Amino acid sequence: MTSVPKTAATLALLGLALPLNVAVTAVGLLRGLVTAPVPEVAAEPRTIMISGGKMTKALALARSFHRAGHRVVLVESAKYRLTGHRFSRAVDRFHVVPTPESDGYVDALVAVARAEDVDVFVPVSSPVASYHDALAKKELSALCDVVHLDADMVETLDDKYRFTTLAASMGLGVPDRHRITDPQQVIDFDWAGHGTGTGRTYILKSLAYDPVRRMDLTELPRPTPAETAAFVRSLPISPDNPWILQEFVRGQEYCTHATVRDGVVRLHCCCPSSGFQINYRMVDDPEIEAWVRTFVGELRLTGQVSFDFIRSDDGRLMAIECNPRTHSAITMFYDHPGVARAYLDAADPDDDSPTVYPTPQSRPTYWLYHEIWRILRRPSSIAERLGVLARGKDAIFDLTDPLPFLLVHHLQIPALLLDTVRRGTEWVRIDFNIGKLIEPAGD
Repeated sequence: MTSVPKTAATLALLGLALPLNVAVTAVGLLRGLVTAPVPEVAAEPRTIMISGGKMTKALALARSFHRAGHRVVLVESAKYRLTGHRFSRAVDRFHVVPTPESDGYVDALVAVARAEDVDVFVPVSSPVASYHDALAKKELSALCDVVHLDADMVETLDDKYRFTTLAASMGLGVPDRHRITDPQQVIDFDWAGHGTGTGRTYILKSLAYDPVRRMDLTELPRPTPAETAAFVRSLPISPDNPWILQEFVRGQEYCTHATVRDGVVRLHCCCPSSGFQINYRMVDDPEIEAWVRTFVGELRLTGQVSFDFIRSDDGRLMAIECNPRTHSAITMFYDHPGVARAYLDAADPDDDSPTVYPTPQSRPTYWLYHEIWRILRRPSSIAERLGVLARGKDAIFDLTDPLPFLLVHHLQIPALLLDTVRRGTEWVRIDFNIGKLIEPAGD
């Protein structure tokens, strides 16, 4: 289906859900007039600036800071200025800033920080924005606290090869890996010594963020050398666009999020994972948590760090990659009163403050419109999807703060869909979680 018919069909489906969403939102707004929740009175009220306003994880953090009695300033680029999250009761002010890769991005953040008297900057970064937010940290640190890694560390951890090599130097488990800058390196790879002769297979991953190819798990080598060569030559591998040839490990995948201060883990969660992650359920895995604590402790990191792990079928635990930014698993902390404290309070290795985990009562988080889409695509899955809805909680919906749920689905996403028609561009899928359309060569 080409972009225009696909967009029209999608807008029609969203339109079918609009009346019910409006009714639920109206109930929430009326209820709020009578029984609006009263935020805590913070001992030291602070102004928190949060970037990445289009993403659910930014809304989740805004609500946590607001409930703890802090003032929230949300920022986002012009393309996403209609984010439904700007209308949340948790957001006191909203500002449009240039895109992170623009020359004026850092200056714009500094201007907002000064105008709003910001005390703490918590970046909710996209893969592209992580490095630019780290550059902004250098300028913003004179004005406020910044819960983010330094630029050189972001570069290291974002590079799958450099990250796994660094972890291996600490004695931590990682897969076999090789940096690739030319397709011929893969064609000439010693499969007998590393691959087929050892029972290993490999996959290729772009070191630069690729929103479409990141889902490709084609195993190498292919059945014949010619097929291997053809596949590798179809990829945009070059010295300026390096890839990693990484051992493909079969097993259970996990994703984690850690908020750390001076190498101390202040907040931690771990979930079963998948390629397109839109469901989050806390699991307690002491070995994974110990791996994370060792890594961030050795480097004395301060910021938000997310890891992807796999436990192989034979029980070995290995980290696949690191994303030095907020993970959407933060949505599981929707009912925890200690999130703001974990982000804002200083820590040291002797600090005995307890690590914040999702509460025992918290339910797994999901995105309702994703679940509905799964049912539409595979009606036989309806019992499974209804079970997800019954056991979990929508990551955006909150009856005491209903406007984001209405406006993400019926303003933010429709505006982005219509923009693709205006620009004549294609889109692959909608990701309600991060509030954007996945587009070829997109952000």
